[in-house]
Amino acid sequence: MTARTDARNVAIVAHVDHGKTTLVDALLAEAGAFRRGEVSRERAMDSGDLERERGITITSKPTALTYKDTRINLVDTPGHADFGGEVERVLNMVDAVLLLVDAFEGPMPQTRFVTEKAIKRGLKVLLVVNKVDRDGAQPHQAVDDCFDLLVSLGADEDQLEFPVVYCSARDRYAMADPADAQGPISLVLDMVLEHAPPPEVAGGTAPSMWVSTLHHDAFLGFLAIGRLHQGRVEVGDRLALCRPSRDPDAEPETREVFRVSKVLGFQGLRRFELGSAEAGDIVAIAGMSELSVGDTLTVEDPAQRHMFPALEVDPPTLAMRFRINDGPFAGTEGKWVTSRKIRERLGRETLSNVALQVNDTDESDEFEVRGRGELHLSVLIETMRREGYELCVSRPRVLFGQDEQGNRTEPYENVSIDLDSSYTGAVIDKLSRRGGVLGNMSETPDGRARLEFSIPTRGLIGYRSELMTDTRGTATMSSVFDHYGPYNGPRKTRQNGVLIVMDRGETTAYSLFRLQDRGALMIGPQTPVYPGLVMGVHNRDNDIVVNPCAGKKLTNVRASGADEKLILTPPRQLSLEQAMTFIEDDELLEVTPVALRVRKRYLDHNERKRMEKRAAEA
Repeated sequence: MTARTDARNVAIVAHVDHGKTTLVDALLAEAGAFRRGEVSRERAMDSGDLERERGITITSKPTALTYKDTRINLVDTPGHADFGGEVERVLNMVDAVLLLVDAFEGPMPQTRFVTEKAIKRGLKVLLVVNKVDRDGAQPHQAVDDCFDLLVSLGADEDQLEFPVVYCSARDRYAMADPADAQGPISLVLDMVLEHAPPPEVAGGTAPSMWVSTLHHDAFLGFLAIGRLHQGRVEVGDRLALCRPSRDPDAEPETREVFRVSKVLGFQGLRRFELGSAEAGDIVAIAGMSELSVGDTLTVEDPAQRHMFPALEVDPPTLAMRFRINDGPFAGTEGKWVTSRKIRERLGRETLSNVALQVNDTDESDEFEVRGRGELHLSVLIETMRREGYELCVSRPRVLFGQDEQGNRTEPYENVSIDLDSSYTGAVIDKLSRRGGVLGNMSETPDGRARLEFSIPTRGLIGYRSELMTDTRGTATMSSVFDHYGPYNGPRKTRQNGVLIVMDRGETTAYSLFRLQDRGALMIGPQTPVYPGLVMGVHNRDNDIVVNPCAGKKLTNVRASGADEKLILTPPRQLSLEQAMTFIEDDELLEVTPVALRVRKRYLDHNERKRMEKRAAEA
C-alpha cells in the first residue's frame, strides 16, 4: 500500500444548522473553485428546491478544490438524524472528517450521531469551531465538550489528538485561537493538508469501486459516484456491476458487464470529463443500465475481483402507508395517480435512499414505507407531490420490536431543547405527559436553558408544533435515535374530535359563520368539499358531521335592518408535517400538487359507522 500525497478525501459532519454548507462555500471560494458569476447566492451546495426552502442539507454531495497543488475532495453531508443513511454511506469514501460545532451550542445530539459513525470507521477527526462571532459564544468550552464526546464514543488516542481551528464561515475568517487576529479561511485547508491522512492505494491491482451514491442524468443515464479504492479506470474499459447478497455465505450477483462511457470528476459546483481515474479519486462513472447504492464496480474476471460487503445502515423507526387517492377529486389535480406509477416512484427512491424501505401490503394499491423519522418521510412525500403525484398517506406509526424475553419494545430518542428559561415548566410538563424523562437541565447567564430528555419516539410525533406554541417560537429542538427500550404503554394522541363534511358541494360563508362556534375551521368559503372530508377541529372529543355548503334562504320580503355582517376567523392552515401528525388511525392525508386535505379513510358515513362498530367489537 502506498499513499497519494497529492490528494485528500474529507467529509464535513455536524449537527443541523451549524454551518457545514456555508463552510464548504467559503472553502470553494477561497480556493478559486467557482467560475466568475457562478455563485450568486448563499449555500450553493444546497442545490435542491427543498434544501434551499428548508435551509438544510438532504442529500450528500461531493465536490473538490485544488489548494497548494493538492486536490481536496470534500463531501457535504446532512446534519439531521433523519438523513443519517446519507452520512453512513459516504463515510467509506473519505479518510478524515471535519467535525463542525457551533461555538455557542457546542456538540448536540445529532453531533454525537454523525461523529459516532466516523469514530467506528477509525477516521481522523479535525475540529472546526464555527460561529465564534456569535453572542455568548464559548469556543474553548465547545472544544472541551467535543473531547468529552469523543472519549464517551471510545475514540483512540490518535482521534483524541485532534487539531482545532476557530472560524466564522459566514464572514469567512479563521484563526488558530479565538484571541488571535482574524486570518483567512484557508487556515481550515492548511489543517486538512497537515493532519488529514492521504489516501492509501494498492498499485497494480484490478480496479474496484464501492458505489456510495448515485445520480441519474437525462443524457448519460446512471452515474455511479464513489471512491476508487484500487486500480485504474479509463474511458472504454469493461467493468462488471456486482451486487452483494445480504447472506454473507452467498456469492455476489453479477448484474451486468458494461463499457465505461464517461469518467467525471468534480470541481466546485460542476462536473468535468476525465480520461481516467486512479485509486484514491472520488469520481462518477457512467455506462451501466441499472444501479443501486452499495454495488461494486470491478473487473470482469471473478478471480481478480475485489468485492465490498453489503452496505449496512441503521434500521428505520417509523412507517407510513402510501396508497392511491380514491377520493372524489382523484385525477383532477395531479399527473401520476395509479398504484403502478406510485410503486415505480418508490422503487426508484430506494435505489439511492438506503435508509428507506418499501414493502407490499395485503392491498394491491397500498404500500408500507419505512423511514428514519417524520422529516425523512415528509421530504419524500413533498418531493413526489412536486413531481405531480397524487396519493393518500396514513399517520406515521412507530415500529415496535421484541426483546429476548419476548416483551414488546419501542424506539427511544435523546432530545435536546434550547429555550427561554421562563418556558421550561410548560415544556417539562408536556414531555413528561408524553413519556419523557428529564435527564439534564442547564442554564446560561443570558436567560436561556437547555433540557435533555429520553423519550419514546411516539411521544415526539406531532410535538414540534406544540413546542413552538408553548415557547412563542423561541425554542429549538433536536432529537436522535438512542435505543430500543420497554414499551411505554398506550397513549392517546389527539384530544379533540373533528368536523366532517356531510355532502359534496362548495362551502359558503353563511354556513361557516355558524359552524365556527363548534370548533376551529380548516377551510374557508368557496372551497370544494366532499363527504368524509375533515373541515375542522371540534371543541369536544367526539366527531360530528356538519353541512358547510348550506346557503341562506332568500325571500322577497326585506328585513327592517341591514343583513348581519359575517366575520369569519381565518382557517387553520396545516403544513405537511403538521397534517401528517394531526391525523388519527382512521384518517388519511390526501396529497396532491395543489392541496393537502385531511379525510376519513372511509368516506361514506354509514360505512364508517359500521367499521367503527366492528373495531369496537373486536
